[in-house]
Amino acid sequence: MRSRYTAFALGDAAHLRATWHPSTAPERLDLDAASRWEGLEIIATTGGPDDRRGTVEFRARWRDADTGRRGVLHEVSRFRLAAGRWYYLDGEVSERETPEE
Repeated sequence: MRSRYTAFALGDAAHLRATWHPSTAPERLDLDAASRWEGLEIIATTGGPDDRRGTVEFRARWRDADTGRRGVLHEVSRFRLAAGRWYYLDGEVSERETPEE
């Protein structure tokens, strides 16, 4: 999860695609160049080295560089272990905008 957050923060679409399970990966991935990711908080995780599935619940703070809007993305992501690597499947997302600081 942390590597995927870092990939979003750096605009590394190749890493995001490489860590997305082929069964759920989009054909095209367009990242918003104005999005600035400002922090990640892991809330809870399930799954471990002996499991084939796991989840990560997190909050990620963002800011739009063009408008100054700020928000928090809250997601419970599902992952699957395949060939010794964890792959992102999908997530249940809720997002809220926060007041400008």
